[in-house]
Amino acid sequence: MINNPIDNPYEEFEVIDKINVVPMLDLAWNLLLVFMITVTASVQSISVNLPKASSAAGQVKATTKAITITAEGIIYLDSYPVSIEELESRLRQCKAEDPNVPVVVRGDENVLYKNVVEVLDLLNRLDISQLGLVTKRLVK
Repeated sequence: MINNPIDNPYEEFEVIDKINVVPMLDLAWNLLLVFMITVTASVQSISVNLPKASSAAGQVKATTKAITITAEGIIYLDSYPVSIEELESRLRQCKAEDPNVPVVVRGDENVLYKNVVEVLDLLNRLDISQLGLVTKRLVK
């Protein structure tokens, strides 16, 4: 029998017996970046017009709890909407975990003063002494 090269067209190609993981790692890296960007954008998506001050606050620690009060009076704890009762229970849990838990309050410049005082009163009742009020830096 005559050996004809047309009988097996794949005979001239080399068999690849290894898995190339570089494209898979590239995909995983891209998914991680998209996730990080999305989470960062969602945390910063609460629109608040901050009042202006002549000196801005320093750096915020990673364990810092952020309380945001919108112009409509909606209260957020770390970008999650909460009632004043839920805020109290969650801050009480945080205080139990870390007695020196730092808290920053971001209040819209158009928010009712009553809403800010209510949150500050709650922080005082919980004996949270590391408190900061977030403002925009005054442009001169």
